[in-house]
Amino acid sequence: MATSFPCWIFLTTTSPQINKKAISSISSYLLLKLSLFIHSVNQTTTTTTTTTPTPTPTTPITTTFKMHRTYSMRQSRAPTASQLQNPPPPPSSTKSGRFFGRSGIGHAMRLKTHSALNTRGPELSKKLGQLVKMEKNVMRSMELVGRERMEVAQQLSIWGEGCDEDVSDVTDKLGVLLYEIGELEDQYVDRYDQYRVTIKSIRNIEASVQPSRDRKQKITDQIAQLKYKEPESPRIVVLEQELVRAEAESLVAEAQLSNITREKLKAAYTYQFDALREHCEKVAIIAGYGKHLLELVDDTPVTPGETRQAYDGYEASKAIIQDCEDSLTNWVNSNAAVSSNLSTRARTLSQRRRNNIQRNAQGHDLTGQDQPLNDNESGLWVPAAVHKGEEYEDEEEEEEIVHSHHGSVTNGEQRGRQEELAI
Repeated sequence: MATSFPCWIFLTTTSPQINKKAISSISSYLLLKLSLFIHSVNQTTTTTTTTTPTPTPTTPITTTFKMHRTYSMRQSRAPTASQLQNPPPPPSSTKSGRFFGRSGIGHAMRLKTHSALNTRGPELSKKLGQLVKMEKNVMRSMELVGRERMEVAQQLSIWGEGCDEDVSDVTDKLGVLLYEIGELEDQYVDRYDQYRVTIKSIRNIEASVQPSRDRKQKITDQIAQLKYKEPESPRIVVLEQELVRAEAESLVAEAQLSNITREKLKAAYTYQFDALREHCEKVAIIAGYGKHLLELVDDTPVTPGETRQAYDGYEASKAIIQDCEDSLTNWVNSNAAVSSNLSTRARTLSQRRRNNIQRNAQGHDLTGQDQPLNDNESGLWVPAAVHKGEEYEDEEEEEEIVHSHHGSVTNGEQRGRQEELAI
């Protein structure tokens, strides 16, 4: 597909003849900008492949995934039992024909922006800072999906209103269920933010440890420089004493970082997996009741001129919606239908690892590790207990604070239900 690049050039001349030198300069400039743009696009563009129509269930196919791996990111994953029984369909039409590869222009621009902004801040926290910013984009995308799913549910009900009675009633009830999925996704975004904020606290701890590392390295360099230029300088003794204090401070900071990283990592992904499990379980509940609603539609073929029987499923559809609401209201984590059972080998190895952790944890008293140092000269490192956690906010997070004063209104739209749907 040809892509045009509109350019507006304003030339001011005082004579009928256009300055050829000016035109040549402008043309060279435009060609340079165009080549840079095409080069940047080629770096982000990935090749897309077309697939054949869906094969019959009797001909299983093997699908190679790029991100889903068995044991490692570098190993291909064998097809699952579900894929062998029901081969996956061809890729969606929305995944092909994109000028910017697999992702849209918005994703490409955000990725380049984050790469440019990631040059700021301490070196130790740059990688995790990039992760925090990427997770914010994930949350924004999920919020957009939830809002658009609510709009789709409303449009489904509007379309079905003009159909026959059975289709009209069932599509209206399906709209209620789909709208509920949109609200669940909106709630999942709020739970997902707990994970992101916890991960961000690790980034802040890493940023607070960086000054102690820099101070230790600076003193070491000063000592080496003095020993080379002035081996008899009395300042070497002073710097060596400062180096001892800096090393002690660095040891405390590194231990703090090691402990907090493990604690926050487990807490953060516990938030995420608990929220993901609840979201998926409730979506599965809605999907099950949605299939019960579909059974109320009479899809028996009729001959021309034949009329269908009168629809008498209003009470049944209403009862299905009420049962679905009760199931969602009464769901708790202990009643989860899907369980992840370890094999005997995995359970044995995991238990052995936990026993080793408990054995190594005996005899270590870490109650005083968070106490700040009394030496004012070594006060560059701030302990985690008194760290504010908001000193490294990016511009996007400051923008969120401004939006938070407007309640739950996002981009001029109110999140959640705008009106109660009739059941």
